[in-house]
Amino acid sequence: MGERQPGNDQRVSRVAAQRLSLYLRCLTGWSTESGKVSSGRIAAAVGVTDAQVRRDLASLGHLGQRGIGYEARALSAAIRVALGIDRTWDAVLVGVGNLARALLRYQGFRSQGFRIVGLFDADQTKVGQQVEGLMVDGMDQLGKRVEALGAEIGIVTVPGDVAQAVAESLATGGVRGILNFAPVVLRLPPHVSLVTVDLAIQLEQLAFLVQHGDGISRPPEEEEPFA
Repeated sequence: MGERQPGNDQRVSRVAAQRLSLYLRCLTGWSTESGKVSSGRIAAAVGVTDAQVRRDLASLGHLGQRGIGYEARALSAAIRVALGIDRTWDAVLVGVGNLARALLRYQGFRSQGFRIVGLFDADQTKVGQQVEGLMVDGMDQLGKRVEALGAEIGIVTVPGDVAQAVAESLATGGVRGILNFAPVVLRLPPHVSLVTVDLAIQLEQLAFLVQHGDGISRPPEEEEPFA
């Protein structure tokens, strides 16, 4: 399946895509309200300027009208297409520990089109167990099962010392993207996308912000063109 691009054939930068995810989160929260939504309202909710919102949404096509705003449902649908979540993404999760169990219980993944279809762990006491309706397979089955399940995304919640080997097995099995929770930098083939969530680094950044407060220099708001 080829990559889907926004309706006017412009590619959206990764930074802009992060903002689109925030816009969608706001629109979803306002889904019970009917009618239009303005760029100003979205901007106020997210913390950017309405000009930035308009630039971002312009990449999705001609959706809004000056002085009237955007039709909320149509805008949500367009953002979902741009982000590639107008379809279901099957994922496998490797490392069935406490973090993995918390992720399995999170209902937001399914509502956003992400479906966990396989679990894997190296601990033989876990293999064969049912966790949230899925049976845990052994690591020796990883590559074969990923291919059989047709999973395109791998979620890695294993210790750092084995994360690289797990990621390589996922790539070999055919996944196209990996969400990595292990506290290591993974090296993957160019065709496999990677997003790393390192909670320790996030806490370090929070500590920096708290310590320095208003003394932190802030760059001007990004006005990066859509690449």
